[in-house]
Amino acid sequence: MSRSDHNEEHISRVINAASATPLGQQINKEDYITDSWKRCIEEYKLNPGVAAPAHILPAHEILEHKDQIDSFLHVARIGMEGLYKHVASLNYVLLLTDATGITVDYIGNTCFDSELKDSGLYLGADWSEERSGTNGAALCIRTQRPVICHRTDHFHVRDIQVTCSAAPVCDPTGELLAVLDISALHSPAAKEGQILASQLVSMYARKIESANFVRHFSNEWIIRFTNTSEFVDVSTENLIALGSDGNILGATQAAAKHMKSGCTVKSLIGKPVTDYFECTLDELMDIARNGENSSKKMLITRDKHELFFAGLIEPKGSQMKSVSVEKEQHNFQPLERLSHNDALMDRAINRAKRLVDKNVNIVIGGETGTGKEVMARALHDSSARAGNAFIAVNCAAIPEALIESELFGYKAGSFTGANTKGQKGLIMQSSGGTLFLDEIGDMPLQLQSRLLRVLAEKEVMAVGANKPEKVDLHVISASHRDLRVLISEGTFREDLYYRLNGAILNLPALRDRTDKGFITMNLVAQEAKKLNVSAKLSNEAMKVILGYSWPGNVRQLRNAIQFALAICEDNTIGPDDLPDELFEDASQNHNVEGQAPEQLQTSDISQIYAEQYPAKVRKLVETLKLHQWNITAASEELGISRSTIYRHMERYGIVPPNLM
Repeated sequence: MSRSDHNEEHISRVINAASATPLGQQINKEDYITDSWKRCIEEYKLNPGVAAPAHILPAHEILEHKDQIDSFLHVARIGMEGLYKHVASLNYVLLLTDATGITVDYIGNTCFDSELKDSGLYLGADWSEERSGTNGAALCIRTQRPVICHRTDHFHVRDIQVTCSAAPVCDPTGELLAVLDISALHSPAAKEGQILASQLVSMYARKIESANFVRHFSNEWIIRFTNTSEFVDVSTENLIALGSDGNILGATQAAAKHMKSGCTVKSLIGKPVTDYFECTLDELMDIARNGENSSKKMLITRDKHELFFAGLIEPKGSQMKSVSVEKEQHNFQPLERLSHNDALMDRAINRAKRLVDKNVNIVIGGETGTGKEVMARALHDSSARAGNAFIAVNCAAIPEALIESELFGYKAGSFTGANTKGQKGLIMQSSGGTLFLDEIGDMPLQLQSRLLRVLAEKEVMAVGANKPEKVDLHVISASHRDLRVLISEGTFREDLYYRLNGAILNLPALRDRTDKGFITMNLVAQEAKKLNVSAKLSNEAMKVILGYSWPGNVRQLRNAIQFALAICEDNTIGPDDLPDELFEDASQNHNVEGQAPEQLQTSDISQIYAEQYPAKVRKLVETLKLHQWNITAASEELGISRSTIYRHMERYGIVPPNLM
C-alpha cells in the first residue's frame, strides 16, 4: 500500500470511528482514543488530513510556562537525564510538558534537531489536544494515567509514524503538574513493542514525583512505607507528609491508593494520619526514636488491614541552623564592591547573591563594556567554587578554526601541528570552578551543538579522544546582543539558550548609574597601583568625567584613565590629560543625579572607599585613617597583628590614599 493510500485509510478510520461512537461511551479498553478523535472533530474542528506545522511557542512564552514550575524543573531534569541514558541508543526523545501540554524541557539527539522540531518533538511545542489532536501527552493530561499513543492512534496523518508513551507527574496535593513523554519518530508496527518503554517512563515519572514531593516538604515529617522491610530506608514511592498536629499535608498517588480503597490525595489532606493506620501519633514518632527496631516500623491500614514497614524522613529543622550559618559565611564582598548605592546595580547584585552556589547557569546581559566579566568573576569569588579556576573565554576572539580544540582540548596527534602531548581544553580546566563564555552569541552553530551535549551529559569529549571525561561544570555566559533575536535569525540554538539561561542578570549602562564618581575613584586606584604610583584626580577632571555619556561604558572609562595616567604630570589627572573625545560630549548634562562634582574633593577618595565596606570592616578603615594609615599604630589600638590588618586590606581591597 502506498503512503497516500495509507493516509487515506487512516483519515477514513478516524472519521468513521468518531462518528459511530457517542462521545464518552465506552466500547473497549482503548475507547479513550476514539473519544479523543471525536473531540478533535466535533469540539476543536480539526481535520485529520490537514495538519498545520508543529506549533512552537516564542521564547518569552516558553519562559513564562517554565517560570510557573521552575523549582520542579530542576528535579525533573535529573530524572529525565537518568531515563535518557537507558533509551538514547534507540533514538527516543524525552519531552516534559506542563499541565497544559506545552513542552518545557526535552532531551534528544541533536543530529536530528531539524526533523524533531518539524515534528514537534522539541522545546516549546504545544501538544494540547485542541492544538495537536490525539497524542500521548494530550491523552495523559485527559486521563491522568499512563498511556501509549502508537502510530495510527494519533489523529493527524502527520503523526502516524510516531510512537509516544506518556505518564503523569502530580504535585504533592494530587494535582497534575506535568507529563513525562518518551517518543520516537519511527517505530515498529506492533504497539506491544512499546510496553517496556511505557513501563520505563511510568517508573521515572514516579521517581520524579517522589523527588519533588521530598523537596516540597523538606521542612516537614515524611512517612515512607513499603511492604518489604529491607527496602524501607530506600523506598520513595509511598510518601505522606505530616504537619506538627499529625494531620496529612500531602501524599504521593501511590501512597493514597494503599491507604484506602478509592482514596485520592485531595481527600487525604487535612485528615489525621491515624484515621488510616492502626496506630497513635506517638507510636509513629517512635519510628524516629527507634529506627533500628523493625518491630516499631510496622503499620497496618484500617481499611484493608494491609501490613507495611515504615520509616520517617526527618525535617530539615536539625540542619537549618547549619544552613543559615553557611549563608552568613558567604563572602559577598566581591559582589558588594561593584556598586555604591546605585539602585540599578544594587538590584542586579542582590539577585546575584541569591544565585550564588545554586547550581544554576547564568546569562549576564548588558551593553559592551558594562563589566560582565567583572560580575562573572565576582559571582565566582563569592561562591564555594572560589578556590578553583575561573576560566574566561571570549567566543568572538578565538578563530573559528581553533575554538573547538581550545574549548574541548585534544589528544596527541589529533591533527597537524597539535602538541605532541595533547592539550586539556578550557572546559576541563574549569572543572570544579567557573567557565565564563563571553560573547556566547558568536559561537559557531556546530560548536553550540557540542556545548549543549556537554551541558546535558556533564561530559567532555576531546578532539581525537575515544571516550568522554566527566566534568563538574558551572557556566556563566554573556552577550551584548539579544540572544532571542539570534534565535529568530537562526544563528543561535534555542535549546542551548534555555540550557544556559537558568537566570538572567542585566547590568546597567554607565550613563544610567548614579555612582560614576565611586567607579572612577576605584579605577584610578586600580590603575595607579599597577603603575606603582600615587595618583590624584582634580575636581575639573572629575566634572568632565561625570558629564560625559560613556557609550563604551566602564571599559571606555578605564581606557581613558589609563591614557590620562600615562601623560599626566606629577601623577595628578587634570582635564587636559583626558582623551579629546570626552569634550565632544560637553553639551550634555554635567551632573549626575545625587552627585555634585564640586563636592568630590581629591581628599575624599578614602571616604568613598570606606563606605563600600560592611560595618565590621569600617572600624578598621576608620582606625587606619585616624593613624594616617600607620599599620603598626592601628594594630596596637585594635589589638590585632599587622599581618591580620594586611590580610583584611588585601581581602577587602582597602588601598591607602598614598597608593591611589
